[in-house]
Amino acid sequence: MPEPSHDPAAAILNRRTLTRIVATIGPASESPEMVRDLIEAGVQVFRFNFSHGTLDDHSRRLSVVREVSAEVQRPIACLGDLQGPKIRVGRVTAPGIELLPGQEVVFRRGVETAFLEPPAHPEDHPRAIFGTTYEPLIDEARTGHRILINDGAVRLLAIDRSADGNDLHARVIVGGLVTSGKGINLPESELSAPAISDRDRECVAWAVENSLDYLALSFVRTPGEVLELRSLLERSAPADPRADLGNETATLPIIAKVEMPQALRNLESIIDAAEGIMVARGDLGVEMDIAAVPVAQKQIVAACNRAGKPCIVATQMLESMITSAIPTRAEATDVANAIFDGADAVMLSAETATGRHPVLVVQTMNHIGLAAEDHIASEPADENPPTRLLDSHASIAALCRGAWRIATDLHATAVVCWSERGGTARYLSQNDFRVPIVAYSSSIRSTRRMALLRGVYPVWSRPPASGSLGEWNEQVDLHLVEHGLAAPGQTIVLVAGRPLGIAKVINSIAIHRVGEPATGYRALR
Repeated sequence: MPEPSHDPAAAILNRRTLTRIVATIGPASESPEMVRDLIEAGVQVFRFNFSHGTLDDHSRRLSVVREVSAEVQRPIACLGDLQGPKIRVGRVTAPGIELLPGQEVVFRRGVETAFLEPPAHPEDHPRAIFGTTYEPLIDEARTGHRILINDGAVRLLAIDRSADGNDLHARVIVGGLVTSGKGINLPESELSAPAISDRDRECVAWAVENSLDYLALSFVRTPGEVLELRSLLERSAPADPRADLGNETATLPIIAKVEMPQALRNLESIIDAAEGIMVARGDLGVEMDIAAVPVAQKQIVAACNRAGKPCIVATQMLESMITSAIPTRAEATDVANAIFDGADAVMLSAETATGRHPVLVVQTMNHIGLAAEDHIASEPADENPPTRLLDSHASIAALCRGAWRIATDLHATAVVCWSERGGTARYLSQNDFRVPIVAYSSSIRSTRRMALLRGVYPVWSRPPASGSLGEWNEQVDLHLVEHGLAAPGQTIVLVAGRPLGIAKVINSIAIHRVGEPATGYRALR
């Protein structure tokens, strides 16, 4: 990967939504030209969906993202999304099997290819016999449990198990076409499937080897599963302690995906165990009553805000734009409401991975985000800090809260910090800033990881040779003016440490007017 330019000025864009945009990279968006256009349109994070494509595919796409990011001099985070214990229908010969209401379905051990079994009575439907990627479902689905296929489009009810324990019998309630590999959900069943599959372990090793910036864990039920992944990551971490590990942890930060009812019951402890949360509304809407999903989303986002942890809202945000050039009014409202709730990031899936209009959909999401944030800016600022962050990191969290208070009272145009490993940027991000947080670091990986944080615009830069805050201040002024983030005479707030570039040394805060001599620093003793 080419080393970023020493000129940090190109790291920032004008009028970008403070809410981060996560885009899934796929066949429709993997070319260098498309990746460049998506970054220009507003993407700060690219998601690599391990449920689709080979590791060779992901390696090729990662190289493109890293190369384009270096060329345009903008730090971009790369998020790997583990498939998890996804239960799927086994092989079904094309064009699939059309299930009809009332038809009997059997899930049978050892079936490689689904088939239709002639009925005992000519007037009956033939029985459909399926294999599955998770044969324990035959033991774990009880009579009366729902079995949902293809995100609930096809619905079955378990009715019996054979005497030899090899067959689970079910009745079709809502019919439809079933093809190879369609997902199966069992919302009432307690499954013993491990959180991390063998395929996931291969992907974890690849993610560590290729220095991804975040790793999302699917189908989380308990904090122990997050800790299991962390242990695996720690065993896979680079041996060289001098490596550019960035942030506050040597291992990949974990984003826990909340998509199971059990995760909602353990929400607070899962948030504590992970570095961030994804509201994965696709499976969540299948696993629980769909009417409860909007309430769950608000509860999850609010809990993350209290804890000072970033939260991504995902799935079907602009779904119609997979084919359409404009979203539905409901989709635009959905994106805005996620931002009103306090989400740090909103995510696009098939819209950018396989859709017809990847760049347009990102531009649309950015436009909706800006309108929502302009409305938020007209409302009173949030006076309540993220309490659990204050409890666990009192000194630095209080300093960042002080910067918020100063910026709010003085209507500052921007907040600028030196955040060598990303901690200060994260603490600043979890306050209700309505202006950009420009975060400098000399760690390439830290700048990439900061790209997920709401409102944070990371800048890769070496500290001034003198280590002087005043010399850095001059660099900041030139940078802000050149990119239209501030005009001479406007007020900004600076948070840094003496000397610059040393991790976990934050002891100075200043009120500064752009273009004037840097005389306002006061060290906090």
